[in-house]
Amino acid sequence: MKHETVMKQEAIEYLNIKPDGIYVDGTLGGAGHAKHILEHLKNGHLYAFDQDDFAIDYAKNVLKDFSNYTIIRSNFRFMKEKLSELGIHHIDGLLLDLGLSSFQIDDENRGFTYLKDTTLDMRMDRSQELTAEVILNTYSMEELAKIFFVYGEEKNSFKIARRIIEKRPLKSTMELVKICDSVNYNEKGHSSKRVFQALRIAVNDELTVLEDVLKDAVDMLNPEGRLVVITFHSLEDRIVKHFFRDESTIDIPKHMPIMILPDTKTEVITKKPVYPSEAEIERNSRAKSAKLRALKRK
Repeated sequence: MKHETVMKQEAIEYLNIKPDGIYVDGTLGGAGHAKHILEHLKNGHLYAFDQDDFAIDYAKNVLKDFSNYTIIRSNFRFMKEKLSELGIHHIDGLLLDLGLSSFQIDDENRGFTYLKDTTLDMRMDRSQELTAEVILNTYSMEELAKIFFVYGEEKNSFKIARRIIEKRPLKSTMELVKICDSVNYNEKGHSSKRVFQALRIAVNDELTVLEDVLKDAVDMLNPEGRLVVITFHSLEDRIVKHFFRDESTIDIPKHMPIMILPDTKTEVITKKPVYPSEAEIERNSRAKSAKLRALKRK
């Protein structure tokens, strides 16, 4: 299975790697970013997080020529806790690539794709109990519609939720696709894209996880340390954008006299999101929706 790392050069550039620094790849995946980070380290160390056993085995093979790294089988939301257990309390950089790995999309047994008929799984961590099938077959119509609308920005969320209730139990991805087809037959793009995105986010609690790790990252960054995040849809990007803005600005009430302007702990390096090059998008269509934002600890 071919995995192509998105925005590899840009990620390394904005991490501004110090050869003896401590870095974290919160989303190891196919290890493309991890390998590139390790190529820039000498006496430094990389800690990489992933909760997918296949990804970890794959990454170990990719990184077989390096020894200065540690893979932690855990969700990156537990980064602070897991690193603390290893005696690491401060880091020089964190990279989060929030896209699905190609081999997760392509693996027919994972249920992430709406292009193949497979099980309704969608778990990043296959040891957890909650799956897309459980959500689709046990949640109320109101709960399903909220998931589709909030996490997928699906305007026909209630219609789709109602059809799901009528067709229960759902067992396969194609059963869900047919329901989305029957409602979104006039929509541009694939009828099921937004619903599948919403379910994946719900199954893996992705947005809450992102909010948690951003807060921890800023606390752990050394002076001049970098936080680099690559997002693939508007919900994630909005969270990152607003977090960066809030962390790097001081809210001062109007008309309040100020003798000394208080300083912020951080500075946004990317005033606007950084996009993949046209050449990369042409080479790898999955890069098309990517956006990179970077923050520096002062």
